[in-house]
Amino acid sequence: MGIPDFQTLMLPVLRVAAEGEVRISDVVERLADEFALTPEERSQLLTSERQTTFANRIHWAKSYLGKAGLVELTRRAHFCITDRGRKVLTSPPERIDIKFLGQFPEFQTFREVTEDDSVAAPAVEVASTLTPDEIMRSAHQQLDAALADDLLQRIHSGTPAFFESLVVRLLVAMGYGGSVTDVDKALVGGPAIAASTA
Repeated sequence: MGIPDFQTLMLPVLRVAAEGEVRISDVVERLADEFALTPEERSQLLTSERQTTFANRIHWAKSYLGKAGLVELTRRAHFCITDRGRKVLTSPPERIDIKFLGQFPEFQTFREVTEDDSVAAPAVEVASTLTPDEIMRSAHQQLDAALADDLLQRIHSGTPAFFESLVVRLLVAMGYGGSVTDVDKALVGGPAIAASTA
């Protein structure tokens, strides 16, 4: 069968999330078992060699479900189903894909990366209407938008101590003086907080 594409994984990811808060790495392992992936398929890396192909596709499936409001981040590397997600599962479709997610306003907004409708179209349509350079630019814009949204979700789901550490570390990284060691000492919660945000 091979490694499923990320759209095929959307419904299984949503079903696992319906059981309660889940850790993304546990979802990767569980669905690898459900899809009976071989050891080679489980260990197949992306060209960047930083993540497995299957884990990457699970992350994208979760991310797209989040853009449609079907799942939400609860804390670092954890997520759960939303009320909207539960409603979808009361009468589940055979498959959740980009077309299905298009019914939700939040997902439509996410897909509107630029004012050009062709850029926000599904990948199959984009590939047939844009030049290779335009496809690359479109993909880059979508990745930037997804990354920005993920970062905001993580910040919103973090604790006040996490936010404090984030702001101070950002200021240090921007060259406003100090060091990571100084940050650890200055934070209200001390090094333990800083370590938890690293």
